[in-house]
Amino acid sequence: MDLQGRSYLKDADFDAAELLAVVELAATLRREKRDGRERRRLDGKHVALIFQKTSTRTRMAFEVGAHDQGAHSSYLGPGESQLGAKESPSDTARVLGRMVDGIEFRGFAQADAETLAASAGVPVWNGLTDTWHPTQSLADVLTLQDHAGRPLDDVSLCFLGDGAANVCASLLTTGAMLGMDLRIASPAGRRPSPAVWAAAAELAAASGASLRVSDDPKEAVEGADFLYTDVWLSLGEPEELWDERIDALLPYQVNAALMAATGNPSTKLLHCLPAFHNASTAIGRQIHARRGLEAMEVTDEVFESPASVAFDQAENRLHTIKALMVATLVGL
Repeated sequence: MDLQGRSYLKDADFDAAELLAVVELAATLRREKRDGRERRRLDGKHVALIFQKTSTRTRMAFEVGAHDQGAHSSYLGPGESQLGAKESPSDTARVLGRMVDGIEFRGFAQADAETLAASAGVPVWNGLTDTWHPTQSLADVLTLQDHAGRPLDDVSLCFLGDGAANVCASLLTTGAMLGMDLRIASPAGRRPSPAVWAAAAELAAASGASLRVSDDPKEAVEGADFLYTDVWLSLGEPEELWDERIDALLPYQVNAALMAATGNPSTKLLHCLPAFHNASTAIGRQIHARRGLEAMEVTDEVFESPASVAFDQAENRLHTIKALMVATLVGL
């Protein structure tokens, strides 16, 4: 298996065996880092990090991961490059491809990520677009392996809330590739697009995965090993949509009653963060003042409980992104 020189723009760019190989490498790199014996596989490499959207976990994972492996990184934050403004994505790609060994892109249009990959001549990694979030699902798979205690094709997971968002699209695709029992609980207006669902269904037919969507959260979570939720308004969407989303998605909030409805005392909570589980953020305070809500997609009681593995998941962003860079820059 050779991933050297490959880009990773959406989850299906790697097949199941390739994805699991990257996750296995991530587990190895995590052990090496924790044991203080990490071997630098990327000495002499340089990566460019293009961020049209701000970030905590994605930026830190790429910067720390590159440093741990001996590579240098150059960060181009919102407004710090000419991409899409004074210079086309293709021209930016052809310039950067002559200077660096790999490019991370976190932005709006999936088409921009595709153009960068087509023009740069070096691997391009999608750190998030409006359509996909594939580096998140790599971390999700490692976290599921850490906590499931059995093969993933024997694991059930229910995503609750905004099924139309990029995180759900990537999770659906990845779960379909890996043969999982994957459920989506969301209202009719916030479900995966027909194109995403069709692609996932094709993958599921090959892997034996079970995919279903429901507007009944209690029915959807029955027996689930993991519940997964995300913020109800994606990065870059207008704040004017908050009330509309709250009205539509509040029935899908992950709370103690919904955790109990699984009938599984071992059910774990996944969340890609940030999470509006209390009123400790500016947006949380605004929503509390206007709507009287202490929490949105997940309650503080569940988020801070032993069932939550969200911070294991966040740490795993580092190890899986590091593994992705190693696999595509120098090979597995």
